[in-house]
Amino acid sequence: MTSALITGATAGIGAAFARRLAADGHDVVLVARDVDRLREQATELHDRHGVEAEVLSADLAEDAGIAAVEARLSDPKRPVDLLINNAGFGNKGRFLDVKMADELRMLKVHCEAVLRLTTAAATAMRERRRGGVVNVASVAAFVPRGTYGASKAWVVQFTQGAARDLAGSGVRMMALCPGFVRTEFHERAGMGTDNIPGWMWLDADKVVADALTDLARGRTLSVPDPRYKALMGVVKLAPRGLLGGVSSRAGRKYGPV
Repeated sequence: MTSALITGATAGIGAAFARRLAADGHDVVLVARDVDRLREQATELHDRHGVEAEVLSADLAEDAGIAAVEARLSDPKRPVDLLINNAGFGNKGRFLDVKMADELRMLKVHCEAVLRLTTAAATAMRERRRGGVVNVASVAAFVPRGTYGASKAWVVQFTQGAARDLAGSGVRMMALCPGFVRTEFHERAGMGTDNIPGWMWLDADKVVADALTDLARGRTLSVPDPRYKALMGVVKLAPRGLLGGVSSRAGRKYGPV
């Protein structure tokens, strides 16, 4: 039986990954800050699917939290076969309206934690010549959208570059770039969602199903849902200046994805 470690596991896409992987028979290591929610989730997954569900409380905006997860990923006695780097958040406000401390915290979670945890996991996986890493980014990675979009663009570039470097090692790497997903993301950031068109919303369980299919196919980039695939096609063709203006207006209206 293989095991998977999921960060940001208690809600949204992370919780959907935990449900799906447990249902498929994988033991899971659930990582988040809220230990009570983690324990409740672990009990439910164990009772429903008969898998081992381990709880690891860690704040990935802090060095100690990242180090704790690094240590778990590096433990040779308890190998992790699949890492889902899902933890993340959004800040409400435009550039210069958001406190610098909050911007730096975002970069810590979205970039430094992803780099360090991917490195720890991939190092152990390469020695065993098997494993996979899914780094959750966003379609915001492909448009000019401040620190959030820039951090997600970094995730995509880092992941695809690492995938090339690890080709033939048995370690698969993939960046997952969903659009708007019905999760707690916008509520936690204090962002309203009433103005987001219904067609733009994706289901977290379907996003996860598409992502795991793409990972099994060896893809290094996954954009779930044909609607967002079509939008990303338009983005590639649009002039950069025009795209920046549209992205800025959309970001003020809808918030980050």
